[in-house]
Amino acid sequence: MSGPVHPMAYPPLNTLKPVAEDLWIVDGPVIRFGMPWPKMSFPTRMTIIRLSDGGLFVHSPTHLTEDLRAEVDALGPVRFIIGPNRIHYWWIPYWHAAYPQAAVWLAPRIHEQARGHIDFPTREITGATGYPWDAEIATLPVTGSFMTEVAFFHRASRTLVLTDFIENFEPGRMSWWMRLLTRIGGVSDPDGRMPRDMRLTFAKQRPALKAAVRTMIGWAPERVIIAHGRWYRRDGKRELERAFRWLLGGEGG
Repeated sequence: MSGPVHPMAYPPLNTLKPVAEDLWIVDGPVIRFGMPWPKMSFPTRMTIIRLSDGGLFVHSPTHLTEDLRAEVDALGPVRFIIGPNRIHYWWIPYWHAAYPQAAVWLAPRIHEQARGHIDFPTREITGATGYPWDAEIATLPVTGSFMTEVAFFHRASRTLVLTDFIENFEPGRMSWWMRLLTRIGGVSDPDGRMPRDMRLTFAKQRPALKAAVRTMIGWAPERVIIAHGRWYRRDGKRELERAFRWLLGGEGG
């Protein structure tokens, strides 16, 4: 029998939730991550896109249960398993074991972070083009001093898929000290942004980050899916302009 659901989770968990045509999210379990103390709780979320040939693009995999695997199998064959930044990798080996025929594509430095947890052949996401999904999904690696995060834009549904570039924790789901930490970190709903500690890791790459954000805004996404917290079902372009106003200054429109 399963226990109580963590208040920060987004039930039902470990099941497909339709977002748009050929696009689903899965809300996974809450994990604890961070310094030895205090560790913060993070709800997890992955995105699945079905490509025109029927194959599945699995972004930032979450916990794979038997029921979820049956749901995924009903959608089509898993073709690509994506690790979008160096701290989103933990469940990838389990998906690889379930779908050994799928190609695993990782952002730079995941192997360094995983320290043997990923011990099978993978491919690295480096540039903006040259991928089997290019015709349907745009790829945008953005490199900071700590990590590269890879943003993806599903053209058909006008959906931008991010990981940690925006976090948006809902205060009503958290304890008082978590509310304080997320407010200090600049990641509290309704004004979720890039975490302040992550912004510091892009200090030397600020022009490149700014150019990447302009590219994302130029895509004019209808929705923005993020890994942690409430995601944006509408007005995606406006949400990007709001979330990155610290970087863009007076730009926008």
